[in-house]
Amino acid sequence: MIAAPCPAFVLHSRAYKETSALVDFLTPEGRLRAVLRGARGKAGTLARPFVSLELELRGRGELPNVARLESAGIPYLLSGHALFSGLYLNELLVRLLPAQDPHPALFDHYAATLAALAAGRALEPLLRAFEWRLLDDLGYGFALDRDCQGQPVDPEALYQWQPELGFQPVTQQQPGLFHGGELLALAEADWGQPGALSAAKRLMRQALAPHLGGRPLVSRELFNNRKESRRD
Repeated sequence: MIAAPCPAFVLHSRAYKETSALVDFLTPEGRLRAVLRGARGKAGTLARPFVSLELELRGRGELPNVARLESAGIPYLLSGHALFSGLYLNELLVRLLPAQDPHPALFDHYAATLAALAAGRALEPLLRAFEWRLLDDLGYGFALDRDCQGQPVDPEALYQWQPELGFQPVTQQQPGLFHGGELLALAEADWGQPGALSAAKRLMRQALAPHLGGRPLVSRELFNNRKESRRD
């Protein structure tokens, strides 16, 4: 458990007892859940997403207390689609990242992604890159340039994604397939290739689904509802 100050971001918080909050933090030491007492005071104003923090915990066991929480930088000001994208990243981490499992490189990638979102960078490449990094860090990564039999991907062939196996070559067209050329573009992160971004989004949804336990992502539903309301 963290005794010395540690960099952190708030992923999620909810009311706990009368004046406290139960907060999920992302730190280089992994995802940590702790009780923030007096959450309606100054500390509570810091316990919001997308703020770079310095965190210190006190106590042992699965639910320590926040001993100190201070701002460590300028908040990342996200709005519109960038805000929903940040909430999506937070929900993925809460749902998929095991508690107290150190991932320092993932922490750095998360901070860099927030900075890029705040700077107005294109959303889709940032989200796909983060999803890929998350899967890879959790041990669920897979090759994009070879099929499930270890053969090089044929740019002219069709492939079906098979969880725990990889890409299975197929000969008949059906929903959800990938062209070999799309997979090779993804392997090179060539987002300028026609169809690469849509293929990446489709692939990440298929690859993440087995790890989400069949429960929909709230952030995705909120984003879809917002798009529909704006059409109306």
